[in-house]
Amino acid sequence: MKHFSIGLFLAAAVFAQAPAPAPAADPAVLTVGEEKLTRADWENLMLALPEGARAQASSPEGKRRLAEQLGELKAIAQEARKQQFHNTPKTKAILQVQSDQALASAYMQHLSESAPNGDAALREMYEKEKNQHKQVDARHVLIRFQGSPVPVRPNQKDLTDAEALAKAETVRKRLVAGEDFATVAKAESDDSGSGAAGGELGTFGPGQMVRPFEEAAFNLAPGKLSELIKTQFGYHIIQVKSQTTKSFEEMKPMLEQRRKPEFARKTAEGIKSRAAIKLDEAFFGKPATAVLPAPPAGSK
Repeated sequence: MKHFSIGLFLAAAVFAQAPAPAPAADPAVLTVGEEKLTRADWENLMLALPEGARAQASSPEGKRRLAEQLGELKAIAQEARKQQFHNTPKTKAILQVQSDQALASAYMQHLSESAPNGDAALREMYEKEKNQHKQVDARHVLIRFQGSPVPVRPNQKDLTDAEALAKAETVRKRLVAGEDFATVAKAESDDSGSGAAGGELGTFGPGQMVRPFEEAAFNLAPGKLSELIKTQFGYHIIQVKSQTTKSFEEMKPMLEQRRKPEFARKTAEGIKSRAAIKLDEAFFGKPATAVLPAPPAGSK
């Protein structure tokens, strides 16, 4: 027996649960025993398929292959009913779960398709997340200390925390006094990648740097030097060259991609919160303890 895709299985399950009476003028396009699937039934089945499966069925070969799979699926299901297999306790339980899964999947698709349209909804998303669209172009000098994941540079001492702090303070004073940032970074920064480029990190957005570094960079006025920022890598001296926020027009394509699934997800979360779901903890056990995620592995 061929492997049936989840999309085909769910679509067939939805179709099987709600057969619509066919108009006389609606011809049968697939017949399996006494069961007939009309042209209108086929069109409804296509609408129930996920977008990827629907695309696969759009070609003549894909359309034929899907019909053959559906015919085989229905033939086996018919035989199962003749054998009363659908009335066993185990099968009833399986069918109930599959029925709920198919119905919930179809409803989630409906929610996604009913998401608010137009720029107004997208602009609301944009304004709520405006801070997440910020971009910073920055450079830094890093002075590492013992235990840092950044390797010690050749011919350099593995500084203790106190020694690294003292060196970082001295380097910052030199920058405040007017020494060229790029020259100092090339000579002193333990971040060999950015150091060789004068400390340049390029442009980055939220979530791309470790939290203390990101908070300092996004709150620093362009041209100003940060205080010493300590992370697991060492002590950073940051200078922001520019700070921009992506415009609504720049973000619009991404927001359009997110709008439908996000609307469906939030609506589903509301349904779940109102459903008063209760689990018997004596039977299912208590909820697992949440584990905090590890910090990001490094700056950019």
